Amino acid sequence: MKQGARRSETPDQPSDHTAFAALHYRDFRLFWCGGIVSLAGTQMQQAAIAWQIYLLAHSPVALGLIGLFRVVPIIAFSLWGGVLADTIDRRRLLLITQSALLLLSASLTVLTLTGAIGLWMIYVLTACAATATAFDSPARQALVPSLVPRRHLTNALSLNSTGLQVALVIGPSLAGVLIATFGVASVYLIDAITFLAVLAAVYVIRPPVVVGAAPRVSVGAAIEGLKFMRATPIIMQLMVLDFAATFFGSATALLPIFARDILHVGSQGYGLLYAAPAAGAVLAGVALAFFGARIRAQGPVILVAVAAYACFTVLFGASRAFPLSLVLLAGTGASDTVSMILRQTVRQGLTPDALRGRMSSVNMIFFMGGPQLGELEAGFVARSFGAPFSVVLGGAGALVATFAMAVSARSLRDLRNIHR
Repeated sequence: MKQGARRSETPDQPSDHTAFAALHYRDFRLFWCGGIVSLAGTQMQQAAIAWQIYLLAHSPVALGLIGLFRVVPIIAFSLWGGVLADTIDRRRLLLITQSALLLLSASLTVLTLTGAIGLWMIYVLTACAATATAFDSPARQALVPSLVPRRHLTNALSLNSTGLQVALVIGPSLAGVLIATFGVASVYLIDAITFLAVLAAVYVIRPPVVVGAAPRVSVGAAIEGLKFMRATPIIMQLMVLDFAATFFGSATALLPIFARDILHVGSQGYGLLYAAPAAGAVLAGVALAFFGARIRAQGPVILVAVAAYACFTVLFGASRAFPLSLVLLAGTGASDTVSMILRQTVRQGLTPDALRGRMSSVNMIFFMGGPQLGELEAGFVARSFGAPFSVVLGGAGALVATFAMAVSARSLRDLRNIHR
């Protein structure tokens, strides 16, 4: 009886081409399910913050400043977050960071309900949440490869991305309804509650001990991740491509302006606009869960996906029809997801387990720094020339950056067969 129960938790070699192969592993399954619930709450919160700031300030620059207050802590602390993820128990680190994020959401709830909320308070709490994320994200990303065998890593990353995009669909859509019905505070309250799901999942999983972890937190340990990236050009090229494309192409911060002043669809339409990229990303993530392991020409596929992301962004900026805008935003999400999953597969496949936390933190600077700084840039351009021009210009810039990388980065163009 005991042996039978053991086999039900740890399966015997699920098929490589099974869409849900990674979910056969108990710890990954629990971590994945808890993460979806928590991430849905987080996406609700981020949509609500942008909406609340625009209601308070009616300024595209005020919206763009959200990105600044998020990116500065990421740049300042993510390397140290990576060192900690490689030095201490990743489960313990996640329990601390997720608890901190829960308290910050609870603070937004109380301040909004009491009417004491102001712009500077939202920015400060946003910066505090970004600081916690700088320590949380490297541990979260580094933990995933230890929960499944390497041959199922692409499937696990595809499912992770799909779960994230499901959260992106559910969260903003629900946020739009809740804002219109109960107000912004209800969104913050539900977000705080959803953190309990991931806290419970992290508490019960038992990942293997990291072999060769950094012996102590030090500047040298932090720099080791940068040295590895420099010694692995393909990883550097992928990070630069991601930063450039998302810096120019990010349109998320300006969605409240499109919803209220351009497409005239209100808070519920805003929720749908915010969720549309995720809807496209879910479809792409599901497709990659089935067929991702069969893709061998990763480099060319990544370049085509990023170019498609840029083109969809340009078209969205020019659109004045709400249904068409939803379709175009879904296209940005689908193409970005294909690029993201393949980039993560390459990076995780080339990174030793003892360096996963630090490499995740370095990647985080590029992955989050690009769109957050891009939101600031988009806000300033929108103030002078309008939101549509800002988005079109950004998409064109992302397309030029992709073409430049395709021409100059030969190792990226020639990237093949990194799955195993």
